[in-house]
Amino acid sequence: MSTSTTVPTRRLGPAGPEVPAVSLGSWNTWDRMPFDEAVALIRYAADAGAAYFDVAHYNMGPHAEQATTDLVFGRAVAEAGLRRNDYILCGKLWLWDYPATGFAQQMETSLERIGTGHADHVVVGDYLGELDARRVVDDVNAQIDAGRFESWGVNNWGINELHTALDHAGAHGLVPPSFAQLKYSLARRTMAEGECYGPLFADGTLSLQASDVFEGGILAGKLSPGRKIGADVGGIRGHIVEAFPEVRRIAEELETTPTQLSLAFTLTHPATANVLFGSSSVAQFQENLGALDLLERLGADRLREATAGLWLDRHVSADGTWPAA
Repeated sequence: MSTSTTVPTRRLGPAGPEVPAVSLGSWNTWDRMPFDEAVALIRYAADAGAAYFDVAHYNMGPHAEQATTDLVFGRAVAEAGLRRNDYILCGKLWLWDYPATGFAQQMETSLERIGTGHADHVVVGDYLGELDARRVVDDVNAQIDAGRFESWGVNNWGINELHTALDHAGAHGLVPPSFAQLKYSLARRTMAEGECYGPLFADGTLSLQASDVFEGGILAGKLSPGRKIGADVGGIRGHIVEAFPEVRRIAEELETTPTQLSLAFTLTHPATANVLFGSSSVAQFQENLGALDLLERLGADRLREATAGLWLDRHVSADGTWPAA
């Protein structure tokens, strides 16, 4: 299946790499569609210039579900005919059982399940309690030295630990985190636009990788998701459901869909390098790509003005902590 759409690229971190502005994430993605559809979706994404895949082994903490999504992806990307240098792979390193389960062991397992020898970069994240950020930086850099990936980002880190990591890397000539994968959507903006991460995005220290942009499907109109979705930080999910009629009204006014509006909004943040989302079919992915046309047609300022009233987590702590919901 061919496509005339070419996805633009943006720089992920101050020194690159260039990545597609829209990308496919892995949680509940590859194992929730027929295998042939997964193959077609990967091939279509590659043809559109969006061959960036966030793929993880979900086996720790609240994600100890032993999902097969990474195994399916490994088979599907091979069946789609993509060679390793045809796509960008973003992996995950979990902190739930760290350091008991170290990064070397995690990378070996994850890469073996996917069927490749290396990722391009990884996201290190999800933890509760104390974090030895200096040790994390050292251990991440050991994996970089081993050739398992080249750059890294953080997910759900407290701002103090993040500054410690940046300072430690700078002081010792190590590779620092260059991007932050954060929940960012029409409704959830505090972490990405607030006083903690905001300055690091503004001065170019970090790029933003937006995730959970549809709130598990709610902002796309699926008001009662039938699958496990991300944590409800701040307890605002009920308010997001209540706000969906306004999302739909604004979308209709702008002659677009709620899905395209949700995606286009996340691309208005100046620091957004790319946006991760899940699709369960080529047709759904094609609709999502319409967000790029919407952004070009209306511009960032018009989109932000039209959706300003949908920021629903203003009251949620912006101190860089993510309380469990």
